[in-house]
Amino acid sequence: MVSKYFELEERQTSVKIEFVAGLTTFLTMAYIIFVNPAVLSSTGMDKGALIAVTCIVTAIATIIVGVFAKAPIAMAPGMGLNAFFAYSLVLGGKISWETALGVVFLSGLFFLLLTLLGLRKRIVEAIPGGLIAAISVGIGLFITFIGLVKLGVVVNNEVTLVSAGELTPTVLIGLCGLIVMIFLETKKIKGALLIGIIFSTALAAAFGYIEKPTELISLHLNIKAVAFRLDILGALKWSLFGSIFSLMFMDMFDSIGTLVACCHQANMVDEQNRIKGLDRLLGIDAVATMIGALLGTSTTTSYIESASGIEQGGRSGLTSIITGGLFLLALLFVPIVGIVPGYATAPALIMVGLFMMKEVRNIDFTNLEEGFPAFIIMVMIALSYSISTGLAFGFISFALIKIVSGKAKEIRAAMWVIAILSVLFLTLDRLGDMIEYLRHLT
Repeated sequence: MVSKYFELEERQTSVKIEFVAGLTTFLTMAYIIFVNPAVLSSTGMDKGALIAVTCIVTAIATIIVGVFAKAPIAMAPGMGLNAFFAYSLVLGGKISWETALGVVFLSGLFFLLLTLLGLRKRIVEAIPGGLIAAISVGIGLFITFIGLVKLGVVVNNEVTLVSAGELTPTVLIGLCGLIVMIFLETKKIKGALLIGIIFSTALAAAFGYIEKPTELISLHLNIKAVAFRLDILGALKWSLFGSIFSLMFMDMFDSIGTLVACCHQANMVDEQNRIKGLDRLLGIDAVATMIGALLGTSTTTSYIESASGIEQGGRSGLTSIITGGLFLLALLFVPIVGIVPGYATAPALIMVGLFMMKEVRNIDFTNLEEGFPAFIIMVMIALSYSISTGLAFGFISFALIKIVSGKAKEIRAAMWVIAILSVLFLTLDRLGDMIEYLRHLT
């Protein structure tokens, strides 16, 4: 029955493959259990409650994707989006975290309305094929960069911004895991990334670089401190509308980039190269954001780490259900999950980045009208450390090149909308101030 519902045979997968894929996705993104609460707790929110909420929201959203969209896509509170919530809205904007949760809820609501009207699907389907390929490549570079930083191969440098790090014992342990992954991939062995993660973790434990958890099971879970504390009425202020739409655009571009890259990687496209079930995935993304705000966390979005599970053969919603189920289990086993170090999962991100680079062959760099925007997307996603920012620069450059080339008529209506939204996304951080200034003038 499970095989039939998730169409495992048609998608050339099996329960075993889906399990390995779901576990791989979980391990590569399990860091959010600790990182998301660390970021949001800077606003004064209860860290213990945030750990539980992060697991619960991720599990609910990802399982919903698996059951209703039948896609191997994980959703969770987004990195970057949580930083905007904490540092721009609350600490920078000097509003309460309860009001900021109201802003998140409203952004999800507007996001859902756009989806129900079919505008988001049209936006995705209006993107030229070369730019779609560039999104995959750009995200691949982005993931690789994240992996290299987490591993310690690339470090911060005040003069050159980044530089090569020292070959410390932990870096060498991570590199050993990377070698294991490469070897197993060359032998076409399923679960190569997962085996590599486990190998690095075991190696770290053997050399004493992992501390034994003080407890195996944690039963001290309470979300009352943050759940259902959002202030929607407080968020309905002119000065906050810029923030509402900024969050909506950030989520939209992040989701579009991730879904385009992952769904093409998972062969979830039809004969016209359109993503199957895109409306449903986008709708779930919006609803997940609203659920997350109700329970007490920042914007929920599709996670690019899903690509690691897809690379391990995940092709159906069963992958997502397993990932979501593991996040529920993590509520009890947070101490054990926590022993898997970042340098052990980092090689998996590097490998995923490598696999996503293959889409570069679908970009025609001899045609600058498409080649230059594609180049900008790839470079800016990685160097701006933001999928949404990279897409915005690329889409704007695409429209500008068409205009200066005298080919504005070739730009589809939906692509004009994308370009306008991109401009708004890059400028909306000042919209609230502008509205307040105009109100004072009147």
